[in-house]
Amino acid sequence: MRTKDMTTGSPTRNIVTFAIPVLLGFLFQQLYNLTDTVIAGRFLGEDALAAVGSTGSIVFLVLGITSGLTQGFGVLIASAFGGRQMDRLRHLVAVALMLTVVCSVAVSVPAVLLSRWLLIQMNCPADVLERSNAYIRVIYAGILFSMSYNVSVSILRAVGDSRTPLYFLIFSSFLNIVLDIFCITVLKLGTAGVGLATITSQGVSAVLCFLYMFRNFDILRVRKDDFYLDRVTAFRMLRVGIPMAVNSSVTALGITILQSGINVFGVTVMAAYSAASKVESIISQAMMALGTSMSTFCGQNNGAGKLERVQRGIRQAVLLAFGISATGMVFYFDAASHMIGLFVEDPSPQLMDYALRYLHTSVWFLFPLSLIYLFRSSLIGLGNGLVPMMGGMVELTCRSMCIGLLLKPMGYRCVCLTNPITWIVTSTFLISFYIRWEKNIVQTGVFLLT
Repeated sequence: MRTKDMTTGSPTRNIVTFAIPVLLGFLFQQLYNLTDTVIAGRFLGEDALAAVGSTGSIVFLVLGITSGLTQGFGVLIASAFGGRQMDRLRHLVAVALMLTVVCSVAVSVPAVLLSRWLLIQMNCPADVLERSNAYIRVIYAGILFSMSYNVSVSILRAVGDSRTPLYFLIFSSFLNIVLDIFCITVLKLGTAGVGLATITSQGVSAVLCFLYMFRNFDILRVRKDDFYLDRVTAFRMLRVGIPMAVNSSVTALGITILQSGINVFGVTVMAAYSAASKVESIISQAMMALGTSMSTFCGQNNGAGKLERVQRGIRQAVLLAFGISATGMVFYFDAASHMIGLFVEDPSPQLMDYALRYLHTSVWFLFPLSLIYLFRSSLIGLGNGLVPMMGGMVELTCRSMCIGLLLKPMGYRCVCLTNPITWIVTSTFLISFYIRWEKNIVQTGVFLLT
């Protein structure tokens, strides 16, 4: 059994050893999206690349809800594990499973019905609208599969196991590649086939995770008596999960607004930004892994009442974030042009120019981005979903103002600067709130997070 107690030992060692498998898992998770984009671009052409790539923001807009909910579920499970409350832990797992089914249906049905409307609202060009809609309707229809996988991963990570989800994800990532090619070249399903391959692979990964979890982890092996939906437990889970879901969706809405500004420039710029954002997402996976590690670290130590250890861990994580950002800068300058060539065979000079202009601007602002992931996840791990949700509102406001005020006079330069401006403002907001609460520990000895 690979549970990991993060309430003892070196905080840096705990954070890094937990984050490495998470990072590998995130990279293979990105392989889903990269595979979809690469295969769509190479087998179906530039229009398909634009169709699949440009839906990333509104896919995240909806899937962010389920991801935020499951992350909130994991916080309470981590706290129970850190406090050695094993009976309560099993009940929390059972409630998380029941809420997963209810929430996935509640999100999936309206998402499928409104998919075309969402694309129209973000100025999706008419020549790729049908292909984009075919893709995201399938993704939205399979929300139960993606949410089931996310909740299984959140449960395992809450008890310190970051390796098992990686193994199953590696398998399903390669399965996704095979299914992508099969659905496009054999079944001739076009962009809908790309979506079908993705949700099928996620479903397989979810089933394997649950089978392994219930068979090998005694503390997670729920019984019939654990499945009762008491209002207090459900409310506490949703109180943490809903703000995280709102935060994810608000963040995605801001990205959607940015995408709508990009779409007015036409298919070439859409494809360029899609490719550039995929390259950007690779380095951000390390930041997300650090954030996920901090969520579990803070959750377990908060449950154990070790608040000074939380402070020490966060300070050490800031140094790790700086190292990740510096590595990302080297990666951007050295490999960006080669990576873009993966998405479109023989990309036009114009497409390459747009993509590199975006990347060579955002590269200087990776450290504020890393701090967003770090402090947002740390606050979540401490049971506070409100401030991260407020941070999401700050992101939305910044992106909206940049697109509304700067797009017309600055053109594509506005696209390049919108994210860096947003990262600086949002990271400053989150850090200021954390410093305020850290001072509260010194004064009262209590970390007042509600």
